[in-house]
Amino acid sequence: MHGTQILEETDRLMTVCNSCRYCEGLCAVFPAMEMRRAFSDGDLNYLANLCHGCGACYTDCQFSPPHEFNVNVPRTLAIARAESYAAYAWPRAFAGLFARNGLVISVIAALSVAAFIFGFAAANDRAVLYGVHTGPGAFYQLMPHNTMAALFGAAFLYAILALVMSVRAFWRDIGEPIGMTTNAKSLWQAIRDAGELRFLDGGGVGCFNEDDQPTDRRKIFHHLTFYGFILCFAATCVGTLYHYLFAREAPYPWWDLPVVLGTLGGIGLLIGPIGLLVAKSQRDPVLVDEQRTGMDTAFILMLLLASFTGLILLVLRATAAMGPLLALHLGFIFALFITLPYGKFVHGIYRFVALVRYARERQMMAGE
Repeated sequence: MHGTQILEETDRLMTVCNSCRYCEGLCAVFPAMEMRRAFSDGDLNYLANLCHGCGACYTDCQFSPPHEFNVNVPRTLAIARAESYAAYAWPRAFAGLFARNGLVISVIAALSVAAFIFGFAAANDRAVLYGVHTGPGAFYQLMPHNTMAALFGAAFLYAILALVMSVRAFWRDIGEPIGMTTNAKSLWQAIRDAGELRFLDGGGVGCFNEDDQPTDRRKIFHHLTFYGFILCFAATCVGTLYHYLFAREAPYPWWDLPVVLGTLGGIGLLIGPIGLLVAKSQRDPVLVDEQRTGMDTAFILMLLLASFTGLILLVLRATAAMGPLLALHLGFIFALFITLPYGKFVHGIYRFVALVRYARERQMMAGE
């Protein structure tokens, strides 16, 4: 017996698939499945997070609906994957907080923080909000650097703590193999697989979306979103080093490294999320979990809005629009931070952990 109905259904499908094995060359899920004859809850959550949702196994399966076996692996694993986020969430009290109203909660949080910053500035000097501020330290006319760093640093540290605790629970439940944490080869293989999105290709032909013609659009948009996020994070890190090591305050010139990294990352975080939202709308409903789209959409939209307001702020930072735009941009950044542990962001981390385990299992099977 399993803890939830969807895990019971996942067990049934994996038993059918283990008997057939027609799809074993499509992705990592089926070879990992074949290493087992019985499935614990942790095993099933591991397989669910190893799935990249390309849809190829549904198209290739001879037992997919309307067959009486009713085998729909992509949709079943999508539901199991979404439920695993709640199952391992920390603190547990927040597990179901964003299940259905994630988008509304994220937008409200963003606008509330923007209003707080706006009000903070207005309480000190209303002229600051619409004044033209240029040169180093201009951003801190709206809110002092230390206050800004404390507010957003606390939100970021909370997100990191919640993510670490959640991944720790997932790591323990999937029953990682002995030696997995110290095996550099499996870690490197997982980094390569994740960086290349190796299994988001339907066995080499691409993802299945609105029809039976596979494409690589989702893979391209995932790359743009991921590497855009990395570049923006790198820009923030460089800016932090500038501030504390070299006493150089933002905003920086257009040609300086934080601005170049942030601009390139921001462009990726415009094109990628827009592409993902369009691709999501075009996917065949039979392949996806239609009941849990709130935080999926919220995470993508927060990335998009944070990037959009950041780029607009870059263009208009030497105008009277700088104050309101900065408040709005920081609001979206704050909302993005506090919702990271409870939405689609965690799927990338869980998937990476699953890829590490898969790489290690393959090595162990090969006697390495």
